[in-house]
Amino acid sequence: MKYSNIDLSVKASIATIHLSRPLAYNSIDLAMSKELFDCAIRLTTDDRVRAIVLTGQGEKAFCAGGDVSGFADDLESAQPLFREMTAYLHSAVSRLASGNAPVLAAVNGVAAGAGLSLVAACDLAVASEKATFASAYTGIGLTPDASATFNLPRIIGVRRTMELCIAGRVLSAPEALDWGLVNRIAPATEVLEVTQAWAEKLAAGPTKAYGSIKRLLLRSFSEGLETQLEQESREISAAAHREDGREGIRAFAEKRRPSFAGV
Repeated sequence: MKYSNIDLSVKASIATIHLSRPLAYNSIDLAMSKELFDCAIRLTTDDRVRAIVLTGQGEKAFCAGGDVSGFADDLESAQPLFREMTAYLHSAVSRLASGNAPVLAAVNGVAAGAGLSLVAACDLAVASEKATFASAYTGIGLTPDASATFNLPRIIGVRRTMELCIAGRVLSAPEALDWGLVNRIAPATEVLEVTQAWAEKLAAGPTKAYGSIKRLLLRSFSEGLETQLEQESREISAAAHREDGREGIRAFAEKRRPSFAGV
């Protein structure tokens, strides 16, 4: 399927999604939300896709958040439009978060509002040395969406999330690394290349085990210890029964590098 607001390419087992509204700093409108939802369904139901990279088109912005400029002339439409936009965007975030393939953000520039939320929703993140990170919602009298209030406290803690979302702190790339919001920093001209190289390594791994880990971590803050231990027991038992688990055990016993097929 050809998209108008995102560019999707799949090479080998790695999918790369470019948010593609560079003249609008890759901000998210209703059309992009719908396309991200469709794209997320496609990628999470295709076992051939074993890693996903999310980035922005151009050199200035990863994503500047929701495109609210169109609301100014008809503020009465803002409420239903936000409901519709977030329905699609949130479904896309949920699908990617619970899918097997690791999702990596290549933060090539400004990540503000929902752009910051998308960085936090990814499993791993590489930032351009020139990237900046801001919540920005309260600057226009709004509240966070796209999983910010779920993921940010888990990644950086409640106090720092408050500093971003209420106090309006803007982070540089080194500060984002120090806070744990991103995993690595790369030169601006190399951020996508570095992220795709990391994705390539992960795509050679046990994809379904990755998915199990993602889902275990999603539940870990809401489950009690005994429930989480039971879930861990079920997941490791299931992993040992899958072909990748068997291959990993055989390779360990034979003192060789495993060859995982993602199954």
